[in-house]
Amino acid sequence: MKTNHRSGPLDVSALHLLHRAGQCAEVLFTNETGKTDLTPRQYAILASVAQNPDISQTGLVEQTGVDRSTLADIVRRLVKKGLLQRKRTRRDARMYAVRLTQKGQSALNAIKPAAARVDQRLLSVLGASQRSEFIGALGEIVRAMSRQTSQQR
Repeated sequence: MKTNHRSGPLDVSALHLLHRAGQCAEVLFTNETGKTDLTPRQYAILASVAQNPDISQTGLVEQTGVDRSTLADIVRRLVKKGLLQRKRTRRDARMYAVRLTQKGQSALNAIKPAAARVDQRLLSVLGASQRSEFIGALGEIVRAMSRQTSQQR
């Protein structure tokens, strides 16, 4: 249904549109994953750990973009659920290495098809060449902004 609202600065605001797209993605993720109790962030962490067994929590912060305190809380909850295992690293006893448990691998395997459907649904509004350009542009934004924010710390 089309509304008669006038266009405003939000219609051309990257900040606002990325936020709204993120909201849409979360709704789709929740609808697609149904009764699982995994959030998009938890899924991202499980997927990152699966690709990088024994990754440090610092590595997960860098890879997922989740801030340190939030990531530590999410990892703690995933350990409590039995999806992740966390142990001190040999190199540095202050750091934790994280890996999937069997239960974590099963949960990840179960949710992957739903996550793929979310990606397909999100990108289905774009033509094939636009999809590639869009994903490329998002990647460029994330990489550039990640470099800038890491330099500011």
